[in-house]
Amino acid sequence: MFKLLIFSFLIIIFSCSEQQEKEKEVDWNQDKSTELNKNLSMEEEINIDLFLEEHKDWKVQKTGSGLRYWIYETGKGAEATASKTAEVELIIELLDGKECYRTDSDEVEVFEIDRADIESGIHEGIKYLRVGDRAKFILPSHLAHGLVGDLDKVPPLSTLVVDIHLIGLGE
Repeated sequence: MFKLLIFSFLIIIFSCSEQQEKEKEVDWNQDKSTELNKNLSMEEEINIDLFLEEHKDWKVQKTGSGLRYWIYETGKGAEATASKTAEVELIIELLDGKECYRTDSDEVEVFEIDRADIESGIHEGIKYLRVGDRAKFILPSHLAHGLVGDLDKVPPLSTLVVDIHLIGLGE
């Protein structure tokens, strides 16, 4: 029994020291981080382009941030602007069509534009809408939940497709 205890102790010690040596071997710097981000961004762009190839009827526009939006039903109401309170119905999906979130059928999501804790891509996109508009937003991961996802239904580095209906605006 004593030999087993000593043997177990030695295994733990050696495995910990090997792990520390492996950690020291990592040579990570800002250039490698920048290169990784560029590669991830290029891969995400390719995936979005492939998605849009399957949805040729979507007449999307692309902003400088990488947000893509398409207003497929035009409303006649007021324009959405910063600091107004937006009332929306929305469906959030991954590029593969898996639904992550949906507003309940008899409810609306309410948030203050540019001030609420909601995806930055939704804040950007909603300012292209008027009350009554229905639109599709494609949010690259940096405009959605980024590197970690939302720790619930959205995986890390996920591009999101948001179907949004701007129902109303308040002050």
